[in-house]
Amino acid sequence: MSSLIEINDPALAGKDTILIDARAGQDSYQRYLAGHLKGAIFADLDQHLTTKPEDPAFGGRHPLPNIQEFAVQLGNWGVTPQSHVVVYDDKSGAFAASRLWWMLRAIGHENVQVLNGGLQATKNAGVELSTEAYTPTPVDPYPVTHEYADTVLIDEAGEAAKDPSRVVIDVRETPRYLGQTEPLDLIAGHIPGALNLPYNNNLGADGRYLPADELRKAYDAAIGDVAHNEVIVHCGSGVTACHTLLGLDYAGIAGAKLYVGSWSEWSRRDLPIGKEER
Repeated sequence: MSSLIEINDPALAGKDTILIDARAGQDSYQRYLAGHLKGAIFADLDQHLTTKPEDPAFGGRHPLPNIQEFAVQLGNWGVTPQSHVVVYDDKSGAFAASRLWWMLRAIGHENVQVLNGGLQATKNAGVELSTEAYTPTPVDPYPVTHEYADTVLIDEAGEAAKDPSRVVIDVRETPRYLGQTEPLDLIAGHIPGALNLPYNNNLGADGRYLPADELRKAYDAAIGDVAHNEVIVHCGSGVTACHTLLGLDYAGIAGAKLYVGSWSEWSRRDLPIGKEER
């Protein structure tokens, strides 16, 4: 199954399809009420897709929620192992939709897709939006059997960035990577040895992912001969990294891992900081 689904796909209206509108920001629910796909469940990044960190130096600003709590939340949304989950956001998938996609894949739920182009694609297609909150029918907690798969911790990320047989990709905007600016964390710069491949390079001017073959060329140029399961992706706090993990999967590159703590953790641990001039 492709990691992306188009707005004209009839599967969006399938009887086993669960639509989830995932948003981020303090006004996320107000934006959801202002217009969403009919029947879409509201999900909030901070409330449902992360947990509040005791100290961002250990886990970053957006650590993953407890696996059992996530299982309960999925049950509250009516998600079962048989569900076809389609998730979208209002940021071309970058701030919440791809994070939920990755979380579901990480617990073994393969039948999940992100709406290519997100909310803007629905508007461009002339789809009528709803302003009424949708309440799903809860079911039992999702039967998780393991912790989130394909994650790495801070020590492994640092070692991998120095290892020529591995690749660490930093998907933040280039000025943040170069250490020229840092709007969210305490120190500007990057993990020494990490490559910069900004997540917004995944998108065309219309906010949709570039064609799979075009993405594949860009990723192959960055990854080279490194085995796909030796690729680690990070961002500021483990959210927009999932946008590139989805893009990699869409382009046929499977097995890449997420460094959840990302720069928000690394930059708080008195570790080496890379800065470059361009």
